Amino acid sequence: MTEMQKDKPWLIRTYAGHSTAKASNALYRGNLAKGQTGLSVAFDLPTQTGYDSDHVLAKGEVGKVGVPVCHLGDMRALFDEIPLDQMNTSMTINATAPWLLSLYIAVAEEQGADVSKLTGTVQNDLIKEYLSRGTYICPPKPSLRMIGDVAEYCYHHVPKWNPMNVCSYHLQEAGATPEQELAYALATGVAVLEELRPRVAEEDFPALCGRISFFVNAGIRFVTEMCKMRAFVDLWDEILQERFGVENPKFRRFRYGVQVNSLGLTEQQPENNVYRILIEMLAVTLSKKARARAVQLPAWNEALGLPRPWDQQWSMRMQQILAYETDLLEYEDLFDGNPAVDARVETLKEAARAELANIDSMGGAIGAIDYMKSRLVEANADRVGRVERGETAVVGVNRWTESEPSPLMGEDGGIMVVDAGVEQDQIDRLNAWRAERDDAAATRALAELRAAATEGRNIMPASIDCAKAGVTTGEWAAQMRAVHGEYRAPTGVSKAVSNKTEGLDDIRAAVDAASDRLGRRLRFLVGKPGLDGHSNGAEQIAFRARDCGMEIDYEGIRLTPHQIVAAAREGAHVVGLSILSGSHVPLVEDLMEKMRAEGLDGIPVIVGGIIPEEDAKRLRAMGVARVYTPKDFELNTIMRDIVTLVDPAAVAAE
Repeated sequence: MTEMQKDKPWLIRTYAGHSTAKASNALYRGNLAKGQTGLSVAFDLPTQTGYDSDHVLAKGEVGKVGVPVCHLGDMRALFDEIPLDQMNTSMTINATAPWLLSLYIAVAEEQGADVSKLTGTVQNDLIKEYLSRGTYICPPKPSLRMIGDVAEYCYHHVPKWNPMNVCSYHLQEAGATPEQELAYALATGVAVLEELRPRVAEEDFPALCGRISFFVNAGIRFVTEMCKMRAFVDLWDEILQERFGVENPKFRRFRYGVQVNSLGLTEQQPENNVYRILIEMLAVTLSKKARARAVQLPAWNEALGLPRPWDQQWSMRMQQILAYETDLLEYEDLFDGNPAVDARVETLKEAARAELANIDSMGGAIGAIDYMKSRLVEANADRVGRVERGETAVVGVNRWTESEPSPLMGEDGGIMVVDAGVEQDQIDRLNAWRAERDDAAATRALAELRAAATEGRNIMPASIDCAKAGVTTGEWAAQMRAVHGEYRAPTGVSKAVSNKTEGLDDIRAAVDAASDRLGRRLRFLVGKPGLDGHSNGAEQIAFRARDCGMEIDYEGIRLTPHQIVAAAREGAHVVGLSILSGSHVPLVEDLMEKMRAEGLDGIPVIVGGIIPEEDAKRLRAMGVARVYTPKDFELNTIMRDIVTLVDPAAVAAE
C-alpha cells in the first residue's frame, strides 16, 4: 500500500476535565495544540448524578473526577474559543445526558454554529449504570424513554451526532468476562433499538440504527480482546440484519470508541502501567476489521490519583507513535483467515448468543438487571480470587514485587491535586448565576419540562429551552425525579453465589469465636458515602465478608455520612467506607465527627480507595483504624484485620 493509500488514524482523545470549566477549557485547548483530534469530556459526579454543586451530596465531590457544569454559563466557559462546529466531542454523561446535550446545543447556537453539522457523542447508557457505574437517577423504564428522546431528537435535528453510546467499558471493570461483556452490551443495544423502532418511520429506522455506537474496554489479554472486538462486529451485524431487518451494510457497521482497562493498572510499580496500556491499545487497533473509531488511554498513574497534564500527554504520544510512525495503517486486516483467531471468535460468539437468549427469556436487558448484576459480582469475585491465589500473574503485585523507587513520582507525589478552594468558588459562581438570571423565565421553562415529562412528550425541546432560560443541572434533574421517581440499583451481593471455600476456614473460625464473645454475629457495615458509584471494591469486600461468616449490612451507593451513622447505630461492630472519587478527606471527616457526636467513636472505621499516603495519614489522624488502597489486594488479610479490630483474642486463638 502506498503512502497515499494509508488508512486515516482513529480520533485521538484524552479523557479530561477537572476543577472548573475555565481550568478544563485551558486543558482542552492545550491538548488540542499538542495534536489531540477530538475532545472527551469528564464531568464531576454531582453533574453526572443531577445535583448542583451546593447540594449536600455534592460535598467534597465538586471538580474531583471531572468538570462541574451547573448551567449554561459553565458550558459556555468550558468551550470558550473552541468552535463546536469544527470539533468532535464525546461527553461521558448518562442520566443527565439530555440536559448536558441541551446545554451543548445552546452554546453551539450562541457560537453561530449550524446545529445540524455538530459531531460527537453522548454516552447515554443507563443500563450499565445500574450494573456497574452507579450514576443513575430514575428507574429503568423512564430512563430508557429518555434515551429514546435524545436519539429521536438527534435524528431529526442533529443527524451527525451519536445519541447513544452502549458502554461495555464499565462492565469489564465490574468483572465481566469477554462473553458477558459481549452479551450484556448487545442486550442493551437491542433494548434501545426496541425503544426507538416505533418513534420513526419504518424506512428511517435503519439510518437511526446506524447512529448507535459503542464504547468498549480492552484488557491485558490482548489476543482474546481483539477476538472479542471481531465478535462484536459480527454479532451486531447479525442482530441488525436478522432481528431488525436492516439490509444496508452501511447501517450495520459496528462503530466504537475505546478506553483501555483502568482496572488492571497497579499502584505497585506504576511505571509498568505504560506497557499495559500500550499492549491493551493493540487489541483495538491491530485488526482493521474491528479497529476503534476513537481511542482514549488512561495515564500510567491513574491507580494513584488524578493524572497531571504531562501524564496525559505521554498517553496521547503513545497513540500518535502507533498511528503516525509505524506502518500499521498501510495494511489490510492482519488476522483474516487465521484459524486460531477464527476459532476463538466463533467460541466467543456462541457463548454470547447463548447468554443473549437467556437475557431475552427474562424480558431483555431491563428485565434481567438483577440477574446480570449478580453474575458480574460473581465473575469479579472469581477474578479477584485468581489474583490472590497467584493463578493470574500481575507483575509487581503477586510476582516480582521487589522494586526500585520510581523517579516518575516527583515532589507532587506523581498526581495532580485539585485545589481545596475549588468547591466554594464553584458554589459562589452558582449563586451569582441564580441571582442574575430571569427567575420567571426559568420557572416557566421548568414547568414546561415537567409537563413534557408527565405527558410522555420528547423532553429535548423543553430541555433546550431550560438551558437558554438559565435553569441549573439540579433543577432539571429534580423535575425528572419528581415525575419518574428515584431508583436504587441492586447491589448483586445477596444473590451472587460463591464457590470460594479454600483458605477461609481459619477466618471463619475467628469470626465464630468473635461472635461468641460478642454474644451475636459480628456485624460489618459497608458504606459508600458521597456520589462515587464505583461499587466493585465495596461489593467484593461485602461478598468475601459474607463468605467468612459475618453479618453484612450493605445498601449500595450514594449515601450521606448521616445515613451511614444512622445505620451504624443499629448494631454495627465495624464500619467500612469505600471512596474512589478523591473526596475521602471531607467525607470521612464529616462521618467521624457525626460518629463522635452520637457516641459511636468506639466502633472502628476502615476506609478503602485511591488514597495518596499523605491523605492516609490525615485519615488515621482523624481516628480511622485502617486505610486500604489498590495495593491491598489480598481480601483475606482485610477480613482478618476486621476481626482483629473487633476482638483481637479471636484471631490470636486461631
